[in-house]
Amino acid sequence: MTVSEPGALDVASIREDFPVLDREFDGTPLVYLDNAATTQTPQQVIDAISEYYETYNANVHRGLHQLSQEASIAYEEAHDTVAEFVGAAGREELIFTGNTTESENLVAYAWGLNELGPGDEVVLTEMEHHASLVTWQQIAKKTGATVRYIRVTEDGHLDLDHAKKLIGSDTKLVSVLHVSNTLGTINPVADLADLAHAHDALIFVDGAQAVPNRPVDVEAIDADFYAFSGHKMAGPTGIGALYGKQAILEAMEPFNYGGDMITKVTFDDATWNDLPWKFEAGTPKIAQGIALAEAVEYLDDIGMEAIARHENELAQYTLDRLAEFDDIETFGPPAGTERGGLVSFNLGTVHAHDLSSILNDYAVAIRAGDHCTQPLHDKLGVAATARASFYIYNTREEIDVLIDAMDDARELFA
Repeated sequence: MTVSEPGALDVASIREDFPVLDREFDGTPLVYLDNAATTQTPQQVIDAISEYYETYNANVHRGLHQLSQEASIAYEEAHDTVAEFVGAAGREELIFTGNTTESENLVAYAWGLNELGPGDEVVLTEMEHHASLVTWQQIAKKTGATVRYIRVTEDGHLDLDHAKKLIGSDTKLVSVLHVSNTLGTINPVADLADLAHAHDALIFVDGAQAVPNRPVDVEAIDADFYAFSGHKMAGPTGIGALYGKQAILEAMEPFNYGGDMITKVTFDDATWNDLPWKFEAGTPKIAQGIALAEAVEYLDDIGMEAIARHENELAQYTLDRLAEFDDIETFGPPAGTERGGLVSFNLGTVHAHDLSSILNDYAVAIRAGDHCTQPLHDKLGVAATARASFYIYNTREEIDVLIDAMDDARELFA
């Protein structure tokens, strides 16, 4: 990989790091535009996983032998690397989980079940991912709390006036997406954090679509919790991270027991390990955590500001190209509005699943469906949308391939 100069990515060089991008289907090169679901993995991250299994595969914090010591050091340093990447104070504030969904559930069960009760309110948004929406719905049912939703405006933004009315003295938690995985909207999470804290509420930020492609500083946001997933940021599957303010994490009780999260056990009771291990029960995600740190270093070398600009430019170009056709409807903030690197759209009366299937014949991979935001799609009045999402290795030429391939869908369903 060649690190780009400020302003533009050296996409050709970056693409050389991703073996899967060399794939062809019946002689047609792959155009991978499903990055909001899962990004591809560079050789450097693949090598980090292989090196662990080939040279120092062992459990952490359990053995005195050399392999265990090497694995423990690498795993602990991985926490340091990822914590620094998002602006956390240290490893004590960075817990490795399976993904953003698991992080949300960790907070819901370790904090929500103990802190919420009848009369309390959890404020979400109408654009929430099911990982947040369903989780807090279920916790509300168990505790007697109420879930309320900040409205989404017609142009795909949050209605902040409505947020100010909803968030009040009964609010205990605000949970919000940093970047919408359906609309591409970049939400004002720092402003929402200020609003929550003004009413002594906490804020949980879902950063699954933000950490991979823009600078994130959890302390600047003043987030109480912030979660993200490795597989959306050039890392492996099966690993995510939860940032939490140390004082809050220290006060929380764990809900997953066993293994390294314990300091002392008797027949009558147990005491818990220090942070972050207190919330990492059993054999942890060792290889995945080490590989996530490698992915973080890879992205850091490229530069997160440059990555954000690249994704926004691709989104703007896609919106401009789609606007050339009267039969295409796009969703989310209009062209000219800074947004995450994705565009959701529909082609006339063609169902998104049919469109995705046709595009697959051209080796173009997009997402089709409700993107785990069924209530938002209900509000939009559509059953499903097609979604093209971009990353560091995508080009304008690939978007042109997408646009040209849609001509067949028009002819087929005319």
